[in-house]
Amino acid sequence: MMNEAIRAGVIKANQYPFGRDKKEITTGSGRKLALTLAQIKSIVDFSDGNATTERYRDLWFFSYLCNGINFTDIVHLKYGNIQNNEISYLREKTKRTSKVKKDIQAILTPEMNVIIQKWGNPNRDSNQFIFPYLNGMETPMEAKVKSHELIRRTNKRLKEIGKALNIDHLSTYSARHSFATLVSFLIIQLILSNLQFIKSQ
Repeated sequence: MMNEAIRAGVIKANQYPFGRDKKEITTGSGRKLALTLAQIKSIVDFSDGNATTERYRDLWFFSYLCNGINFTDIVHLKYGNIQNNEISYLREKTKRTSKVKKDIQAILTPEMNVIIQKWGNPNRDSNQFIFPYLNGMETPMEAKVKSHELIRRTNKRLKEIGKALNIDHLSTYSARHSFATLVSFLIIQLILSNLQFIKSQ
């Protein structure tokens, strides 16, 4: 982004903040987990004729569409979290520890509605879980175990899907990382467009 700003003439070359004796750009050695839109489409379209595969595939896609929601948060979603065609929730990981409680919101897309219709709890009372993995009687530890078991089973099935589609390291985290990467890309494109507009003025 800084290089584009220099080329656009918005900032001068000597204002570049990186390099020797300046801010070092860190590089990661791990494999990038973000998927392309074509890969995501191939996953969504994948079918081996097995309903279990389709259920875990659809939960993965729901995670992606719901702003990359964590699977632990998926199992805790209730119909009461749906208001005005949005899903609003607090992260299970931080809601007991954070001083400031901040709702995360995601648009309820038609595709998400189809997944809820297909795999969701038919009882749509506001206090009912959207997906039938918890019953509300669990202790926090029991709920955690059930969440981890769902993640384990989903990852096992996603590994099989990934093998069939030649997509390495497909997992529940791939949905979260891919959504975040897409949002970052769109934000950068918006910033660059604004820089070009400023330069043209």
